[in-house]
Amino acid sequence: MENKYYKMVNGYKVRNSHFPVGIFIMTFVAFLVMAALQYAIIVMIENMDWSWWLVVIFVLEYWLVISLGFTFFTRWQINRSYEEPLKEIAKATNEVANGDFSVYIPVIHTPEKLDYLDIMIADFNKMVEELGSIETLKTDFFSNVSHEIKTPIAVIQNSSELLKKTELTEEQEAELNNIISASRKLSTLITNILKLSKLEKQAIKPELVNYDLSRQLCDSVILFEDQWERKNIDLELDIEDSIFVNSDPELMDLVWNNLISNAIKFSENNGKISIKEESNEDEIVVLVSDSGCGMDDETKKKVFEKFYQGDSSHKTEGNGLGLALVSRILQLLDGDISVSSKLGEGSTFVVSLPRKK
Repeated sequence: MENKYYKMVNGYKVRNSHFPVGIFIMTFVAFLVMAALQYAIIVMIENMDWSWWLVVIFVLEYWLVISLGFTFFTRWQINRSYEEPLKEIAKATNEVANGDFSVYIPVIHTPEKLDYLDIMIADFNKMVEELGSIETLKTDFFSNVSHEIKTPIAVIQNSSELLKKTELTEEQEAELNNIISASRKLSTLITNILKLSKLEKQAIKPELVNYDLSRQLCDSVILFEDQWERKNIDLELDIEDSIFVNSDPELMDLVWNNLISNAIKFSENNGKISIKEESNEDEIVVLVSDSGCGMDDETKKKVFEKFYQGDSSHKTEGNGLGLALVSRILQLLDGDISVSSKLGEGSTFVVSLPRKK
């Protein structure tokens, strides 16, 4: 029930704004003591026959020290009461923006002394909890629907492949190829959704082994040989003969396949792709570069988001999940990925992996 000291806000009892009598009394007493101390010092100085200008200088210095102390005390109070909580809120907000919905901020005061900053923190916690529930529902929905769609897609693919073995006109064969191509694309999309869903739920646990990263990179390049030869792309490899890393080879296969596939997809005919490896005692860095259309600043910010496709001319060739999958895998393996790009000048994706975990 509301009274002159408290009122209800969003279901919480919050202290009303009122004159801080306690702080006023403390401040008054402190200034009274300082003034009395000044008077006592001046009387003592007069008995010492100091010049009047020395007394003035001493008094000014005295109040300068008092002012500095009062300023530092006020600054400490502001920092403790407002700046530190706001920094915590800003940090938590950034974590939520990056997809972490497990964030929780404790309120500052006890229930009988809540203020509006406490209400803001409580509402923030409630909002994050709701967002986490929505994200879980969305992930479960994608996972369940994807499982249900996989079977009919497999039937369409198998039936289409069987039909290709029969006698068909050119027009019928072209249409059948379109069906097979579309079903394969849909199957890839479903597979990626399921993998991403499992990664976000942390249902996939990395199986770390010590393996040859150079061999894996070469195998991934060979996998796409038909595609880069069809576009007459100049491929440049600059990697060591053998370099070992402690990671999950199956998950890292997805990383390299996605990056190389993208490099080929966004490179024009007669373009150039380069895969370069650099390493030191602590980490291995692999750079995958292409001579494609490049990206603007806005696209670079969103390129690792789910379903985001910056270049509309290639939307029919992908589903916007590849780089999101790559980013999530590298987070799971304590790795990192970044991109540098200029519009019209191609892009370079930089993957960093710790040598030992």
